[in-house]
Amino acid sequence: MLKINEIYHSIQGESTSAGRPCVFVRLTYCNLRCTYCDTEYAFYDGKDLSVEQVIDEIDKYNCKLVEITGGEPLVQMDECLELMKRLCELGYEVMIETGGSFPIEDIDHRVKIIMDLKCPSSGMENKNLYENINYLHAKDEIKFVIGNREDYEWSVDLIRKYNLWKKCIILFSVVFGKLEPVELVNWILEDKLNVRFQLQMHKYIWHPQTKGV
Repeated sequence: MLKINEIYHSIQGESTSAGRPCVFVRLTYCNLRCTYCDTEYAFYDGKDLSVEQVIDEIDKYNCKLVEITGGEPLVQMDECLELMKRLCELGYEVMIETGGSFPIEDIDHRVKIIMDLKCPSSGMENKNLYENINYLHAKDEIKFVIGNREDYEWSVDLIRKYNLWKKCIILFSVVFGKLEPVELVNWILEDKLNVRFQLQMHKYIWHPQTKGV
């Protein structure tokens, strides 16, 4: 059984799929406590559903793009892996967003991994499992959520250390309400970084505190 916080149909707000209709499956629980977390409501609340029950709920939306998210979905490792495998077998385009503190090597190769490496201002930098980088592919994405100049410089140093430009797609976004987007964009342009800047689109379409979007 999976502990599910919510399943809903919305517009993908981030990643290279931003703007596309998507079904989100938000799993309950998270092992991290980032200073800027916007989904604390997913830490504990949820209902128990089997993999097949979750798929039945997804099917209702007639949408082939599915994102598994949290919380941290890989807290429920075995069940989460089974859900993603079944969705791939059924022809869904599957993505998972993970905080990067659990191993990702067993994730089905058909799934697009969006891995959030935690910057210093998150307070969770020490939880990053850097060996996960070895299991990323060109279709996958690494996300850096940047709250200040220290986070930015830390991210650039990490990209260079692991030569991430040759590994996968790199996403830069701001901590909403903490760093102005124009500041981060200016830093990217000044340093001529080959990264993709993104906004959390859903927070501009709806009120930033709105759930289920």
